[in-house]
Amino acid sequence: MTIRVLLADDHAAIRAGLRMILEGAGDIEVVGEAADGDVALAQARALRPDVVLMDVRMPGVDGITATTRVTEAGLARVLVLTTFDLDEYVFGSLRAGAAGFVLKSASGPALVDAVRAVAAGEGVLAPEVTRAVIDAFAGTPPERPPDLPAGMAELTGREREVFGCLGGGLSNAQIAARLFISETTVKTHVSRVLTKLGMRSRVQAAILARELGTDAPGT
Repeated sequence: MTIRVLLADDHAAIRAGLRMILEGAGDIEVVGEAADGDVALAQARALRPDVVLMDVRMPGVDGITATTRVTEAGLARVLVLTTFDLDEYVFGSLRAGAAGFVLKSASGPALVDAVRAVAAGEGVLAPEVTRAVIDAFAGTPPERPPDLPAGMAELTGREREVFGCLGGGLSNAQIAARLFISETTVKTHVSRVLTKLGMRSRVQAAILARELGTDAPGT
């Protein structure tokens, strides 16, 4: 199955490089390009790609705003492309519902793997900063405790365990091994957790789990 990708970056040379890397994978097709957030949103509506590879810093409508609108409308999954900056731009994009982010310095194979993972419904954070990103949210006490989503009380015991595993930054395979269940079952539980909590990505759920101090079983 071909993965359809929209590239959103204000540098033409970067888009050209990304296109060459992704289309060289064989199972990825770049269906469109955008140099700013407005065009990215319009292209996402028109083309309905599987994944939008989104730069957060673009002229006009920035990547965070565009990510919010794309994910809220259910137009595509968003993978943020960024430099090694753990700043409000990255945090904002994850809050906005991005499935994760990958560094601009990532190797070609790592970029391809990230796109494939996001297309498959996985969350992706660059390995170098996976824990750093999540810990940064939990490391600084919020001005007030995070609001509990109404659906929190609806989570089953197993779903709470999966929720805790998300907070630990575990992949589906790691959750399956931790809880002694199949990856297919994990995907089902993750989907239900996101639906009940009203969240658009597993990364959002991971951040909430860390803010609430929810630990993964066995830690």
